[in-house]
Amino acid sequence: MADNKKNQRGGASSASSASSGVSSGVSPVVASVASPAAAGRKPATKKSAAVKPDKAQQAENPVENYWRLRLADLKLALESNNFVVHMAPDAAAAGHLFMEEILPSLPGAQEGVKTVAFGGSMTLFATGVADAVRSAAGVEVIDTMDKTVPYETVLLRRRQALLADVFLTGTNAVTECGKLVNLDMIGNRTGAITFGPTHVVLFIGRNKVVDTVEDAMARIKEYAAPTNTMRLGKKTPCRQTSRCMDCASPERICNVWTITEKSFPKGRIHIVLINEEVGL
Repeated sequence: MADNKKNQRGGASSASSASSGVSSGVSPVVASVASPAAAGRKPATKKSAAVKPDKAQQAENPVENYWRLRLADLKLALESNNFVVHMAPDAAAAGHLFMEEILPSLPGAQEGVKTVAFGGSMTLFATGVADAVRSAAGVEVIDTMDKTVPYETVLLRRRQALLADVFLTGTNAVTECGKLVNLDMIGNRTGAITFGPTHVVLFIGRNKVVDTVEDAMARIKEYAAPTNTMRLGKKTPCRQTSRCMDCASPERICNVWTITEKSFPKGRIHIVLINEEVGL
């Protein structure tokens, strides 16, 4: 569903169309409670994972501030699950961050990253990283999305991608407690996230953040998957109905679920959290 109120807490701006954005509004629920000061009590304080901006900054862009705080909390949750987490204000900044800081810092990068592969992700391509890596000297890109070669060749490259030095993609959803939830057609993307490539880097827009694993699965089945079938021109019922029909179509893209609770080994998976609605 394009307007999944349960799952989406995005900003009031429209989503960027970038794979496998979601537009949603911020609707904070204000509880009716007595003022602690009026009751003679000291107001309760809650530690925040981020340094709060001043009042002028909050008033200037409350949506960005809201997401800055939420993503800072998510960063802590992901780090407690052994992921290495980076923050970027937008997709373009995420691309620069990867090329200038993340890639050179990966273990073994001094000897040279020889091979890089991509998994289908509109978020990834919105960052510009794919083009930048293709232009990098001495790096072989295992192109798994080349439409000029036979499908058999594409499958072979997808197998080879499992042995790449670095695998780049996105995620379908991430929970507030730091779990990654993904759904694939053939499993090459989910497989590479789980095992194979030496390093994995995931680019995640703020619109992918949900409360629970159940919310993540609902978001994927009811929004991301139908939208992707429309984008890819797949012959599936959800392309016509905009909702999951649990189909048996030969072109069904919902076949392989993965839930990544922690990065193993610790630090293998890097995550770039993007304070922007990007991707599906």
